[in-house]
Amino acid sequence: MKPSILIPALAAAFALTAAASAQTGPAAVEPKINQVIVYGDQPCPLSTEDEIVVCARDSEEFRIPAKLRGNPNAPANQAWGVRATQIEYVGRSGLGTCSATGADGASGCFNKLVQQARAERKQGDGTGSVGLIEAARQERLGQIDEKSDAIEARVKAEEAQKKAAKDVEKNMPQPE
Repeated sequence: MKPSILIPALAAAFALTAAASAQTGPAAVEPKINQVIVYGDQPCPLSTEDEIVVCARDSEEFRIPAKLRGNPNAPANQAWGVRATQIEYVGRSGLGTCSATGADGASGCFNKLVQQARAERKQGDGTGSVGLIEAARQERLGQIDEKSDAIEARVKAEEAQKKAAKDVEKNMPQPE
């Protein structure tokens, strides 16, 4: 196609689409829907003319369980004996310490790390991930056992009803 023919054809097509849209008029504007999750006692925002607000209330704002939110290593959670033992190591240098000063100061770094890990484990409140996962697993398995027992009892009752209905049907006199 030649460019001189193409330009008037495009202009005509554009004019036709503009005229068609002008005939239909403006489309009805649908209101905006805003979905909001509110926690605890937070109020739900009010809807307006051009916006619909849908609220869902959730009681737990945090994803981390309450047991795991605290810091078990915070000084406030340590006994005074542990803090006194830690003060004992302040300023030490030389063999068996983890310091850059003194002969063979770096040899105690691993020992210090192991002692710190043991102290943290001993001080822990038993909320390690392994324990929490095992507790959740046992709770879920307990629910599965309860549900399966209920289903089994229901199925046995249905089978007994069917058997009783068949026995009644067998014992009924047959018309001749």
